[in-house]
Amino acid sequence: MKKHMHHILIVGMVLLSTSLIAHAGSFFKVGEAAPDFSLTGLDGQAVSLQQYKGKVVVLGLFHICEPCLIQSTNLQRVHEATKGKPVAVVGVNSSGDSRADVMTFIQGFPVKVTYPYLLDHEKKTDKLYGGGKFIPNVYVIDQNGLIRWQRVGNFFTDGTLAGHEAIVEEVEKLLQVPPTPSAM
Repeated sequence: MKKHMHHILIVGMVLLSTSLIAHAGSFFKVGEAAPDFSLTGLDGQAVSLQQYKGKVVVLGLFHICEPCLIQSTNLQRVHEATKGKPVAVVGVNSSGDSRADVMTFIQGFPVKVTYPYLLDHEKKTDKLYGGGKFIPNVYVIDQNGLIRWQRVGNFFTDGTLAGHEAIVEEVEKLLQVPPTPSAM
């Protein structure tokens, strides 16, 4: 009986793992058009993905959590490393948190965030880009509005987040390719 229960447990774990991987895999949109959105930043300015057409965009989707703090900090480093280049770094609090809570969260960062940090009270970007339990998400979007690289949640085998060096490397690859006319 114990052997039978052990087999059932293993089969259940495999099915659950497969289901989670398939679910996470459905969020991967490399090569697909990045869904447009329009949100308001912490500074009160309206920002849309469309306004960055022609630039490489590094989009980070965050909640209020420790991995998101680390990844947001990595995006600040990307922002600093790409200054003066046709690159836009954009962060989104995609979990619907209040402006006050997000401001308090950002004030606890080890660096000052100088890239646009947007508020998504309706969680639109979580739905569009597959956030939720797979957070933080980082997407590198090419000049034509196509997703060319992404890290959804902690997808490195060692459990680490995408470091700023890896993101900058992907951005630099895209900067070598001139944009072609297209609708973002």
